[in-house]
Amino acid sequence: MRRLYINGSWIPSSGGDGIDVVNPATEQVIDRVPVGTRADAVAAVAAAREAFPRWAATAPAARAKFLTVAGEVLAARAERIARVIAADLGAPYGLALRLHVGLPLRVLRSYARLAAEYRFDAGRAGDALVVCEPAGVAAAITSWTLPLHLPVCKVAAALAAGCTVVLKPSEVAPLAAYELAEVLHEAGLPPGVFNLVSGSGPVVGEALAGHPDVDVVSFTGATATGRRVAALAADSVKRVVLELGGKSASVILPDADLAAAVRATVESAFLNSGQTCAAWSRMLVHQDHYDEAVRLAVAAAREHRVGDPFAADTRIGPLVSAAHRERVRRAIIRGEEEGARLVCGGAEPPPGPGYHVAPTVFAGVEPGMTIEREEILGPVLTMIPYTTVDEAVEIANGTPYGLSGAVWAGDRERALAVARRLRTGQVHVNGGAFGHLAPFGGYRRSGVGRELGVAGLEEYLEVKALHL
Repeated sequence: MRRLYINGSWIPSSGGDGIDVVNPATEQVIDRVPVGTRADAVAAVAAAREAFPRWAATAPAARAKFLTVAGEVLAARAERIARVIAADLGAPYGLALRLHVGLPLRVLRSYARLAAEYRFDAGRAGDALVVCEPAGVAAAITSWTLPLHLPVCKVAAALAAGCTVVLKPSEVAPLAAYELAEVLHEAGLPPGVFNLVSGSGPVVGEALAGHPDVDVVSFTGATATGRRVAALAADSVKRVVLELGGKSASVILPDADLAAAVRATVESAFLNSGQTCAAWSRMLVHQDHYDEAVRLAVAAAREHRVGDPFAADTRIGPLVSAAHRERVRRAIIRGEEEGARLVCGGAEPPPGPGYHVAPTVFAGVEPGMTIEREEILGPVLTMIPYTTVDEAVEIANGTPYGLSGAVWAGDRERALAVARRLRTGQVHVNGGAFGHLAPFGGYRRSGVGRELGVAGLEEYLEVKALHL
């Protein structure tokens, strides 16, 4: 069984229990990680608290150098880590290398640059000198959906700001977080600056969120759990960053390139087997083009071959666990029961081992249906017709979430005008690519605060005015 990483050393958990790590493609146990205890979480926070004054006083250029070296180590290990993620999460190997490792590598390097370039002495405000200081000890609690990217977003930003960190990865697909710990250890990060405690949310996660010596808690996961994290953090009035669920809409306006917009929306909906909070899982199409859009979507969906993550032609790997596959299957069944028309895929799993779900497309979806409002986190696309742009905007804004989305139009200014009306943290206009330097986060039940870039760094800083 693996160990916890506390105060610069790999140590056993104070409890003896472990969690089996299961390969979702083979359904076989491939590793075992500790079930951390509350005492383990407390020990990690104590290590981080002790290391904080020295790390906070470390020159930003020196912090940048540590992160730069960590980026070099991560780049050297990229293929190995991609194989780990493919086996642990079930992501196709090519996607694991390109997205699951490539994106966090870019994020890590960006925070190395920011640590060196950011103006921590922010200048004057009247007669006062304004300075930005590290907030303290940060607890990072992450989801399994992007098991390396999510920890890097939090850990790299916190370290660049001068905070020390305790990371609690999801007990589902935890191995990428262990790879990150090894990367930071090899980079020579001082003891206590970064710590990792695996385990369950109700034990380790809650211990961290409620600990009085934790100054910032950053959580990615389900909205219901985010509420619990915020409630625990409120007792000690700590800063909270929440990146929660999504039910994002891709709005295709009548003059858009329909084929390109449909294909891109299908790609987003099925990326990572649909297990991304920012997936465009709702496609809104004008009534006049709806039938053609359904035909195009079904054709695109059928190109997504389900299979072994290490097979070259696999586009969709398994879902992360048997329990999650069952949740997605129940959502598909619910969609049929509520009257949506299944035009591709369905709840019946493909033959053979693995927690697979076929890429699924629903037509005839009406606003308010469960599959239209609730996050599924599976390869399920819902297609909704509209008659006016105002109606499309109303439907797009009609869920409790506001994380991401897309707008497609023949005229860029028209697309931008509609994008500004969407109540969501980011909108891709005519296929605009995701930018890792732009702030990422959501409105309403999609969360509080931002990650990535300068905005992500500033979540781990306190602002002080020195009145002269």
